[in-house]
Amino acid sequence: MSGKVCSSNSVVQARRVVHQLRVEASMERIKISLAAAELVQYCQDHRRNDPLLVGITASSNPFKDKKTCVLL
Repeated sequence: MSGKVCSSNSVVQARRVVHQLRVEASMERIKISLAAAELVQYCQDHRRNDPLLVGITASSNPFKDKKTCVLL
């Protein structure tokens, strides 16, 4: 009985692998040089809105301390 269960599990696992391989094979792929160029262009187009590059104004910073630290 355990031989059938083991065989059945390996068939199910093989079907999952085949399905995953079919999904991956059907994906549209582009060359890395084109993807890199598009990524660079996107970064350049959106650099003015990037808080890591331009910073966050004090009034809109949710992490800014509300009170100053006072030592007693």
